[in-house]
Amino acid sequence: MPERPDYAALIAGHTVIIEMINSGDSGLPVLNHLLRLAQRALGATGMAFVEYGPAGGRVIAATGAADWTLGRPVPAADPVTTRVLVGPRAQEFRVDTLDGELAHQLTGRGLRRMMAARAEIGGVAVGGLHAFFPRADDRGDTEHHTVMAYLASCVAHIYGDQTGLPVHGDGAVLAALADGLAIVDRDGYVRLWNPAAERVTGHQAARMINQPLPFPLPPPGQVTDHRLPDGRWLRITSGELPGGVVAYRVVTFRDVTDQHERDYDRDLFIAVTSHELRTPVTVIKGYADTLSHHWESISEPDRRQAARIIGQRADELARLVDRLLASANDAGPVGGSPPLPFDLVEALHRALTDLPSDLRPRMTVRLPRDLPKALGDRASLSTVLTELATNAGKYSPAGSPVELSADADEHTVAFRISDRGIGIRPEHVERAFERFWQGESGDRRRYPGAGLGLYLVRRIVERQSGWVSLRPRPQGGTVAEVRLPRG
Repeated sequence: MPERPDYAALIAGHTVIIEMINSGDSGLPVLNHLLRLAQRALGATGMAFVEYGPAGGRVIAATGAADWTLGRPVPAADPVTTRVLVGPRAQEFRVDTLDGELAHQLTGRGLRRMMAARAEIGGVAVGGLHAFFPRADDRGDTEHHTVMAYLASCVAHIYGDQTGLPVHGDGAVLAALADGLAIVDRDGYVRLWNPAAERVTGHQAARMINQPLPFPLPPPGQVTDHRLPDGRWLRITSGELPGGVVAYRVVTFRDVTDQHERDYDRDLFIAVTSHELRTPVTVIKGYADTLSHHWESISEPDRRQAARIIGQRADELARLVDRLLASANDAGPVGGSPPLPFDLVEALHRALTDLPSDLRPRMTVRLPRDLPKALGDRASLSTVLTELATNAGKYSPAGSPVELSADADEHTVAFRISDRGIGIRPEHVERAFERFWQGESGDRRRYPGAGLGLYLVRRIVERQSGWVSLRPRPQGGTVAEVRLPRG
């Protein structure tokens, strides 16, 4: 049996968490501190927190022997997730009783027992807290389970306050939405409010009966879209109540936030495309016109320099077009080849030659000679490295080094791009992978870009059963890590 929970560490650590929240910290910094506290209090080897979404989950925080899981996607049918969702609030089990690659990887790293607790708000699970232990026969007791349930409740409280969490939007809450139905009288007061209406609007039937509708009522037979205070969109229709009862109206409404987001993505795609294409096209046209109209008066060195700039800008334009086309077509050829074993070190060295000419001299390469083979799509590695290295160079001082390193463990092969730049805020480490997301906005952004590079990198890597994560570099800057299965 594991040692009794360290209640002194638990109380002291919880005091620090309260002080962090009171001082304005939120989201992932608080969650990471809570995981470190949980690891000490429980005597665990490592901790991880999985945030749930409509299509599955993702590890958004990890410590100790589980830190390698950071950024790892968790399928909805994952056996651990299934147990956490349908079992007791806090439970534990031997890792070797589970199926799947994750169980094999955990066992290979010496993690043989797991405790798990469900973080939930109003009966909706927002995530799972996991503690890992090395001994398969060290079962916890009621005290350990109580501590796990308490810590999971603390995480749920952070979600409930919406202080920096969830990382991936409304997650499982939005997945449960369905059409709402209400019946109102001639004065617009609610006479019926079904359970789906409660889920869609958040207004309980007991409070809505004999109260006005909380949104506009369109004329019979018409449809209107209305934005709720929390940012979600409803599509509302109304009609006469069947049976000729003209004193009452039936109102149906559904959540159409996803559709509005798609419309927004379309408009944003057009805006980003026009904005980002303008710069290289303008430069190419300017130098081409200069060469065409003033060839004889320009010196040979200046002609060569103009040609080099045209070539560089054309390369930027080609990469941008590739990113735009790939992001617009989710079924496109992004890491789509069957996974095969390949020499990662050799592939990285070859990919270095595809980097922009101004970035190659800044690369510091530390790759071991005896790295095991990786399993994946070798052809896509150049795209992954180019996007990560270009990103690192863009957010770093001119001329500062960008380091490429690699290593392996029993189950995965990893490489990292580290820079000495402005760094990344903890609450942005996941948002940075969203399509079109930018740390800055407006026409005066210091770091131009389409906001597509990291989005494509994650798509490419996860199609190869790998994962990618970002984290702040302790000495300043950012570390991007890609993990692929061993071949």
